[in-house]
Amino acid sequence: MKHRIVVLGAGYAGAYVAGNLARRLSRADTEITVVNAEPDFVQRLRLHQLAAGQDIEAPKLADVFAGTGIRLRLARITAVDPERQVVAVADAAGGGEIVYDTLLYTLGSAVADQGVPGVAEHAFHVTSRPAALRLRDCLDRLGRRGAGGRVLVVGDGLTGIETATEFAESRPGLSVTLVARGELGARLSAGARSHLRQACHRLGITVVEHTSVAAVETTRVVCADGAVLASDATVWTAGFAVSPIAAAGGLEVTESGRIVVDRTMRSVSHPNVYAAGDSVYVVGDNGRPLPMSCASAGFTGQQAMKAMMGRLTGAKIVSTKLDYVGNHVSLGRRDGILQMVDGEGQAKPKYVGGRMAARVKAGIVTMSLWTTSHPTFGLPKRRRHLADVQDAFAGDSRIAA
Repeated sequence: MKHRIVVLGAGYAGAYVAGNLARRLSRADTEITVVNAEPDFVQRLRLHQLAAGQDIEAPKLADVFAGTGIRLRLARITAVDPERQVVAVADAAGGGEIVYDTLLYTLGSAVADQGVPGVAEHAFHVTSRPAALRLRDCLDRLGRRGAGGRVLVVGDGLTGIETATEFAESRPGLSVTLVARGELGARLSAGARSHLRQACHRLGITVVEHTSVAAVETTRVVCADGAVLASDATVWTAGFAVSPIAAAGGLEVTESGRIVVDRTMRSVSHPNVYAAGDSVYVVGDNGRPLPMSCASAGFTGQQAMKAMMGRLTGAKIVSTKLDYVGNHVSLGRRDGILQMVDGEGQAKPKYVGGRMAARVKAGIVTMSLWTTSHPTFGLPKRRRHLADVQDAFAGDSRIAA
């Protein structure tokens, strides 16, 4: 009987790992199934651009996996049962259960309302393609009114900064306000913060700092200090949360629901379950947890793939670096910030800003799309057979530095 590998989610981490495993493992020994709710590969890094009105490529997953032997199941994951080794799914045909021998969990993250009333009912977000398209439709309606509209972006993390600057540049008729809980760009160096302020001024963005939001309503936001900010469209970018599915299934998770893994991305509670991307909680090489990011998805995805390959084939498990070297922030299409961080995760004094930073960020995004949509490019054609699967979940004595 073939060893059944099931991958939950086809984002940056899931699509990469599935394609690599398909090219490296013998089809005589394994079958790989990828379960994803959407038929397209979603460029999460560019959803704010999609919402702003730009055309963003969305390759069909069927085309991405063509010729790899991967089975694509378009369905929504509703539950994971690691004791029975099954995944429950729902689709147009009524759904069912998928049995696995090895599971890779890469369901990513979604918007977190942080317990603020009205966010779910009245705010937009850019953490999924359907959500970004709904926001885009709203902005189109505001544009057709002739007098523009008031867009309020809550949250000054990287997503909030990129969203506000993209909207202001792409839709100059809008009045864009960015609400920051603390100082604008607090995690950046002094020079980068200054560059960010200049960009917001140039784009006509109103910045409201040291402000917490207490409630979101249809046409306004109520702040914790009682101030009221009018808004025709409120965009919530104040944090992300993972699905509760892992916790509900009994996997060991953190308080926030992220799956706790060892250095090889294997669940500490269920050895035939691996996790990567935003869903995983792992301590990086600097002794700090890796943040949710595309870069982290790349590092954790590589490590999960190498660990799965090693254990299933009886080979040494190659250790992948788990670093977080910096932030790449787009400020519209013609400006940006590259901010490197030190071993403690603190911003280094030097940064790169302007067109060069924008080009580098665009290159990173393009490379991320290309490598994900060509998951088997450059890989060896020789596929490896599985070893005795009784050894697949042994200890980590075979890990190579």
